[in-house]
Amino acid sequence: MQVNTLRGAIQETSAELIVVNLFQGVQEPGGATAAVDRALGGAITERIASGDFDGRFGQMALLYTRGAIPAPRVLVVGLGKQESWSLDKLRQAAALAARQVRELGVARYASIVHGAGAGGLAPDEAAQALVEGTILGDYRFEASRQPDPDRRPPLEQLTLVEWSEAALPAVERGAQAGRIVAEAACFARDLVNRPANELTPTLLAQAAQEMANQVGLTCQVLGEEEMAAEGMGALLAVAQGSHEPARFIVLEHRGADGDAPPYVIVGKGITFDSGGISLKPVEGMQQMKYDMAGAAATLGAMRAVAELKLPLRVIGLVPATENLPGGRAYKPGDVLRSKAGLTIEVISTDAEGRLILADALAYAGRYAPRAVVDLATLTGGCVVALGHVAAGLMGNDQPLAKALLGAAERSGEKAWQLPLFDEYDEQIKSDVADIKNSGGREASAITAAKFLARFAQGHPWAHLDIAGTAWSGETKGYVVKGATGYGVRLLAAWLQAMGAPTAE
Repeated sequence: MQVNTLRGAIQETSAELIVVNLFQGVQEPGGATAAVDRALGGAITERIASGDFDGRFGQMALLYTRGAIPAPRVLVVGLGKQESWSLDKLRQAAALAARQVRELGVARYASIVHGAGAGGLAPDEAAQALVEGTILGDYRFEASRQPDPDRRPPLEQLTLVEWSEAALPAVERGAQAGRIVAEAACFARDLVNRPANELTPTLLAQAAQEMANQVGLTCQVLGEEEMAAEGMGALLAVAQGSHEPARFIVLEHRGADGDAPPYVIVGKGITFDSGGISLKPVEGMQQMKYDMAGAAATLGAMRAVAELKLPLRVIGLVPATENLPGGRAYKPGDVLRSKAGLTIEVISTDAEGRLILADALAYAGRYAPRAVVDLATLTGGCVVALGHVAAGLMGNDQPLAKALLGAAERSGEKAWQLPLFDEYDEQIKSDVADIKNSGGREASAITAAKFLARFAQGHPWAHLDIAGTAWSGETKGYVVKGATGYGVRLLAAWLQAMGAPTAE
């Protein structure tokens, strides 16, 4: 989608449709909405007075202007109660408006920056949230479908109209950042939504290389021989059951601080997870193409970092393989030797994500990183604990956890911190190896993180269990049914904060 900014009055803007807003309970519109109301002879006020429109969140009122202003249609969006207004409410409202505009058959429209006036939001943050919500809300995955002439085409252009000349540069900055971050999240969504036969580890690596070439990242892909030379016995064991070879993807962004120790993002890349010998139930197994959502979020975040031109050194690592049963598949009871040298007793081959992450986290240590963050659709236990609302956050460094929680709040991608008490180590002690890959059902999200912690020593590390947030069964706000792209915007917000100048 093309995103433009324009200084001017919304009621004087030429567009197929313009969007204004109203907070709940407001009887007389103010600001840009009032200007449109006056130009239309009080049409908005009339709707309010009649009780047809009261500004409840998500409520829409469509008005036809009959030549009174250049735009033939006006969409008034209800923002809800002013005291509960937030950046994430803005994203949701923008997404709802975008889908309504698309259903009207409109391809190009203009909008004021909701909430940057009476809502008390900074112009740059409000513009970014509006653009994010619009692009995310308009998203559809149709690569596997025949074209349908009855389906409305995607939106082509959004123009943000700002009256204040002083605020316009901030609106432009925010709109640009919103477009970059939202498109990166949609890139991640596309990867996750693709069927596993069209996104093998090799094809995922090719997609990473193509993206890197487009945005200026360096990309290296290790094959199985190179992984063996690295001692990645845990990753290679998971790959044994599949005819598709594993891949290990290394992306790097070198900003102005390019020689400094890097921030490292690690994403679980199981492109299809059958559970291996510990086979999953058939019910819902088709969704296990999404078990590489952590990898997709890593690639999306790296794309955003490059396009935002952050003044940091950032590295993305993706261990990618399928997890299938077969004559060569690894088995419960096997003992694996990881890159870190630790031996791992396999209790369940369906606890494979932590095995491939173990080798990736050990690989990350070579960079002497400032911090490492991994993302993984790791445990059903995290879904039991937090549902589909928030990711589970765990780690060994509280300042890093606090920074990520702040980024989660700013981005609207919710996370909740879970404890890593020493007592949980007892559940993953092995009688035959240094550690075992499953501690059972109790506190399974936490014991999985405790397993990962053994391979992330010597630097700040955090783990995001995104099993409940990477996929949505319904469309709601800017989250659409299917892959959500969770983690891209959170990581981008975190790294933007890490790259921001500090006050002396």
